Amino acid sequence: MICVRVRVSGRVQGVSYRNFTRSHAAELGVKGWVQNLPGGGVEALLQGERKKVGELLSLMKEGPAGALVSGMEVSEVPCREIEEFKVVR
Repeated sequence: MICVRVRVSGRVQGVSYRNFTRSHAAELGVKGWVQNLPGGGVEALLQGERKKVGELLSLMKEGPAGALVSGMEVSEVPCREIEEFKVVR
């Protein structure tokens, strides 16, 4: 089990990036959340099997059609009990 906090920059708002992330997280069995940030970025907390989280991170680097990811910061954080994956704000 691994937990990571991710900050994504680029054109990631207004292109269904959060729903894209939620959908793929559900398919992979990854739990956590994703939210828009002031200034145009997106932040997410991902929790799951290391391989599955890695797969989701790879998908997030590409993003949905219309997105243009220019940067991604990933840092490992302590895990806590999370029951689902949700879109916040």
